[in-house]
Amino acid sequence: MAKKGTGARILVTLACSECRERTYNTSKNRRNDPNRMELNKFCPSCRVQRMHREVR
Repeated sequence: MAKKGTGARILVTLACSECRERTYNTSKNRRNDPNRMELNKFCPSCRVQRMHREVR
C-alpha cells in the first residue's frame, strides 16, 4: 500500500553556525517542531562540536 498524503515529516539540512558548511541531513515533524532545529553536532571542517542550525 502507498502512504496516505504527504505526512508531517520533512527532510531538513543542518549547517554549522560558524563556518556555514552544510554537513548533516535529518528529518523532523513539522507539527511538533514548527521552528528551526538547533543541534550540537561535530563539524568536520572546524574539527570541534558546534551548534548546527536548520537551513531552508
